[in-house]
Amino acid sequence: MADMPQFEIPATVRELAERNVEQARSAYNQFLDMARQTQDLVAKSSDAMAQSARELQVKALRYAEQNMDANFAFVSDLARARDLQEYVEIQSRYAQRQMQAYTEQAQELGRLMADAAQRAQPRR
Repeated sequence: MADMPQFEIPATVRELAERNVEQARSAYNQFLDMARQTQDLVAKSSDAMAQSARELQVKALRYAEQNMDANFAFVSDLARARDLQEYVEIQSRYAQRQMQAYTEQAQELGRLMADAAQRAQPRR
């Protein structure tokens, strides 16, 4: 990357990008609060919902929150990038971290689903 031309991202563009990220984060937080309220309401009103389904639902919502937080941190970092090289480095680090996180999340959700399926099997 040493031969990559230096391209300075203007401060006004970075500031605008940071404001946009903060507005999106605020909207996301409002959505997340509503999702939590809905989840609490469903959990309280439906005793028939299996414990394993609730556990899976809680875990999936937690992962969605973690992934969105990582996305906001990523775009915030991108908004503050001073040149193209830093921009590419930020993207590379983010991609590596998220692929690891997605792999771990998929494994855990798969385990929870397998456990739920096993519990649903009739006992002999």
